Amino acid sequence: MDQTPPPNAPAVDDDKRDFLKKAASMSAAAALMALVPPGVRNAAWAAGSDAPEKPDLKIGFIPLTDCASVVMAAHKGFDKKYGLRITATKEASWAGVRDKLVNGELDAAHVLYGLIYGVQLGIGGPKRDMSVLMTLNNNGQGITLSNPLKAKGVVDGPGLAKLVKAEPREYTFAQTFPTGTHAMWLYYWLATYGIDPFRDVKTIVVPPPQMVANMRVGNMDGFCVGEPWNARAIHDKIGFSAATSQDVWVDHPEKVLGTTAEFVQRYPNTARAMTAAVLEASRYIDVVRNRAEVAKVISGKAYVNAPFEVIEGRMKGEYDNGNGRKWQDANYMKFFNDGAVTFPYLSDGMWFLTQHKRWGLLKDHPDYLAVAKAVNRVDVYTDAATMAKVALPKSDMRSHKLIDGVVWDGRNPAAYADAFKIKA
Repeated sequence: MDQTPPPNAPAVDDDKRDFLKKAASMSAAAALMALVPPGVRNAAWAAGSDAPEKPDLKIGFIPLTDCASVVMAAHKGFDKKYGLRITATKEASWAGVRDKLVNGELDAAHVLYGLIYGVQLGIGGPKRDMSVLMTLNNNGQGITLSNPLKAKGVVDGPGLAKLVKAEPREYTFAQTFPTGTHAMWLYYWLATYGIDPFRDVKTIVVPPPQMVANMRVGNMDGFCVGEPWNARAIHDKIGFSAATSQDVWVDHPEKVLGTTAEFVQRYPNTARAMTAAVLEASRYIDVVRNRAEVAKVISGKAYVNAPFEVIEGRMKGEYDNGNGRKWQDANYMKFFNDGAVTFPYLSDGMWFLTQHKRWGLLKDHPDYLAVAKAVNRVDVYTDAATMAKVALPKSDMRSHKLIDGVVWDGRNPAAYADAFKIKA
């Protein structure tokens, strides 16, 4: 075909001609990619221009059962599928995780939901814009009481409330971080039975792996922590389970994959790839037949450093409360649940803010929804879920009834926070 332009055609310089050729080529390439199966596109993504900007990542974790998805993302090679090399680094405390995230020593972390929101608003520490990329698990935490309380006839919340009123003294309960999940479950549980967590008892902060040792020497009457440390207290015969966190809120949000907003801004492809890799690990863990393998891996000294049998039982929903009751809990720790666990619901983040306001950690009501939209990166999650073929929910809000019968749906967070009878 004759490519000579007609005599009256406008002149086209060489640069513009090159640009037009490239644009046509890119359009053709885009059209072709649309015909390529998703699995092949993912492979192309990992090697192409959308490849992770930072392939080597340090993701921190605390020795808890729910660190499993971060650990298994690296252990099973899901990171490599998305062009990453994840190193899971064991940390000593939640305060340490916070500080290392803020100063950039960690790229991301397995971290308490409420901790991320606390840093976002500068509660009791450094203020930094943060991001929640996905939820790592629902359920699987617990409230353990000491054997001396059992000897006094305490077996549950009402029994504890009766004792605290009948025999006043300084009862001490431990949680793991002031704005964290364990603090909120403990406070909510105590308040449900009429115990003010700040006026009627004393609360202290203890890192998760140190809970059992502190109870053993009598430093506390009870604690709220993640597994396997509740099961370990029973295994060591120093305490019993008074409640599980799923008793407080069935399928509650717990740990998240958290990072700074700056990290997501600087490395958007990496954030997306990291989320996809951990999503793949979460799906793997939630296959029941894989849980023994996962428990074996995370029981090692480099990770949780606890007996395999202590981790495996409750990871499979096999509960023994150390006080004569054994049961199969349908609401055991979940990591995936067809994507229902992992989606970063805005209402979940907002709930922690309502509790921070309830207990005086926030002086004024924040713009709950605006904060949640800024922190919970639904956009990053959606892209990652599409890559990993994970179903998305119909809404970014959800509704639940908690232990006290009060429904949380995110519609009026200020009124919800103010309505509690026991509050700061």
